[in-house]
Amino acid sequence: MRDGMRHRRVGDTDPGVVYPPPHRWQHAVMFVVLLVSSGLLLQGAHAAERARPLRIGALTTSWGPTPQVIGLRDGLRELGYRDHEHFFLGIRFTQGDTAALAAAARKFVQDGADLLFADADDSAKAAQLATTSVPIVFASVADPLGSGLVHSFASPGGNVTGVADLGLELSPKRLEIFRDVIPDLQRVLYLYHATDAYSKAALKLYHEAASALGIELVAQAVRSEEEAQATLAQSQKGDVDGILAPLSLAFNLPGEILKAAAQRAIPTMFSIHGRFMVEHGGLVSYGADSYASGRQAARLVEKISKGTAPAAIPVEVNSRIELVINLKVAKALGYTIAPQVLYRADRLIR
Repeated sequence: MRDGMRHRRVGDTDPGVVYPPPHRWQHAVMFVVLLVSSGLLLQGAHAAERARPLRIGALTTSWGPTPQVIGLRDGLRELGYRDHEHFFLGIRFTQGDTAALAAAARKFVQDGADLLFADADDSAKAAQLATTSVPIVFASVADPLGSGLVHSFASPGGNVTGVADLGLELSPKRLEIFRDVIPDLQRVLYLYHATDAYSKAALKLYHEAASALGIELVAQAVRSEEEAQATLAQSQKGDVDGILAPLSLAFNLPGEILKAAAQRAIPTMFSIHGRFMVEHGGLVSYGADSYASGRQAARLVEKISKGTAPAAIPVEVNSRIELVINLKVAKALGYTIAPQVLYRADRLIR
């Protein structure tokens, strides 16, 4: 064990690493380090030229390996990588503490990481602030240009490139779909981190969409997990008809929303890690497939490992958008979803 951090290894026979159900997230150990190894089935001579495996440090505010991280691992495996021989993937979790990302990123740089992988906007920004020389690849970033991560999509410029996810652009459509699923949707609670730039940017779009749809958006900014819990405790069915989750894992907001909604029988709409959240009790999600973003980022990592500078690798967009609906939750809530809405779903959980 190094630096007081726990290590565990996931092999090829592992059934799949997922983070624990949201109501158990608070019990996870902070700053766990997962060493995942995959390696290349040599398809060319270049991989053999590396004197040692590529050391990748992944940053996340989650409580375990996120779909983006698992997607990165699987994407590299699909490219032929084998463990120990060509790369190691280490991950640091900060349990919803966005402020801790900066120290985690600096520690990876100090420990000699060859590349940093960021699974969202806040982790990508922390990585950028930690180094101007170590290559950084991101996935599921909502606005890489507006946040200053890159100079342009075509020519990123610095040491950062990655995969954007259209998270902000899909906000109006997300609220529209929520109304399609729940036709009597009138008042929607939007709970978000008060200082998270992307959640605030989404707020403006949600307000505009709500006005067009004739929905009242009840926006509530919070500055701590305790404040989020208190706000949700006051939100009863009848006061609000649905809860819209933010574009951030800060303060365990998605987990707290999932728990409160289950207790109060309130419909929920998720975006970030949507499929996971719906599989664990959410009603519906709409957004880019986070796992696919990670797999897509694997190709960019491969290019960097072969010597291409991040500045010369265009930012890509994950256009794999999915609508996921949990029919068991809908039944428990007493809703019958219209066939035309079910037909549009990419995944139905029965």
